[in-house]
Amino acid sequence: MTLPRLRLRDEVADLLDLPWERPLTQWHGTALRFRELPVGPSRHLVRFLVSGGIVYALKELPSGVAEREYSVLRHLEDAAQPAVRAVGLAQRPHDGEAILVTEYLRHSMQYRRLMMRLGAGSTAARDRLLDAMALLLVDLHRGGVYWGDCSLANTLFRRDGDRIQAYLVDAETSEVHPSLSDGQRRFDLDILVENVAFGLADLAIYQGRPEDADAAIEAAESVRTRYRAVWAELHDQPELIPGDRQEIRSRLRRLNELGFSVDVEVDPVAAGAVRLRTSVTTRRFHANELERRTRLRTLEGQARILLNDLNEYAAWLEWHERRAVSPEEAADRWLRAVYRPTQARIAQAVGPDRDLVQAYCDVLEHKWLLSERARLDVGLEAAIDSYLAEGAPAPERPDATLDAALATLDVEDDEAGYRGPTS
Repeated sequence: MTLPRLRLRDEVADLLDLPWERPLTQWHGTALRFRELPVGPSRHLVRFLVSGGIVYALKELPSGVAEREYSVLRHLEDAAQPAVRAVGLAQRPHDGEAILVTEYLRHSMQYRRLMMRLGAGSTAARDRLLDAMALLLVDLHRGGVYWGDCSLANTLFRRDGDRIQAYLVDAETSEVHPSLSDGQRRFDLDILVENVAFGLADLAIYQGRPEDADAAIEAAESVRTRYRAVWAELHDQPELIPGDRQEIRSRLRRLNELGFSVDVEVDPVAAGAVRLRTSVTTRRFHANELERRTRLRTLEGQARILLNDLNEYAAWLEWHERRAVSPEEAADRWLRAVYRPTQARIAQAVGPDRDLVQAYCDVLEHKWLLSERARLDVGLEAAIDSYLAEGAPAPERPDATLDAALATLDVEDDEAGYRGPTS
């Protein structure tokens, strides 16, 4: 049998001896540790392989499509965009097929599981999901990436503090350009709105809520509004009154709240007016600040919550000790007295498969809810006790009954023709 053309990145060199020359359906043997994981609809066979304690997704598809997807995913990684990492590609010349290898995104969930565990009828959960999809498409378009098949099914989600972070997981129809035209962006956005509407309506009907299908379609249309609002915030160049620093600060705060770090330029354009230009980076404003102060590396939404917790602790220290406390001392003491001890207490209940940083954020949310009910601050220790007594609840916890029900939804979609971009 002809050996395939094989590309493996350094960290997966131990996968060299796998039977890459065979179709995935013919991969047998006790030495291969396959794992069953919930996967949404897919046009292609996907199997999950465990090696060195890491789970890899192996997808079999036509060689040309796999080559393009591998290239796009590597580009997205280099650009620090939210997407799965491509780590290998095996192309079989004798049958024109290939196996694309990506690293499975830890702590992620497919949208059906996420929404059903958060409460599929919850408008708050749905809004967070739609915000995540809009921001993902903005990120891709800012980087010159035309997705081409934007949908909930082609996305994985992670809880990120009190928000949701979306990751591109399927780039079969994606294209990379120096920049996208307005027509390309509109076409991609139209596809996203249509596919999100279908996904939400399908879920509502499956759950026996057919009356919510129309509302789901209407909600999906709001993705367009959300996308346009963020895009305008990033690219508008308003003319301001000289000296109107409050408006400049307000604009910066709005961008920071979305997670963007911002460089500012203010240029005179006419008598009595200046133009504000902003240049933004990837969405890690709070994450970078938290890492600078504590060396903790987290997701953006998690970092925003942890920074608030750190700042509250610093304020309490100054009040309790009746002296000024430096930011460095506050961060060090917060790590030693609050953050790490809390993680140590909840680690066993949370387990190795869940995100411990997110669990800490959940404890803080639990504390807030308990305090609201009690109409006083119940304190962190009481919140931890209650959280553990309830079994460290989280949508990521295994639920055999729910997973069995969801399995009936994971059917193969009809093969859809590729709809190319418009100029």
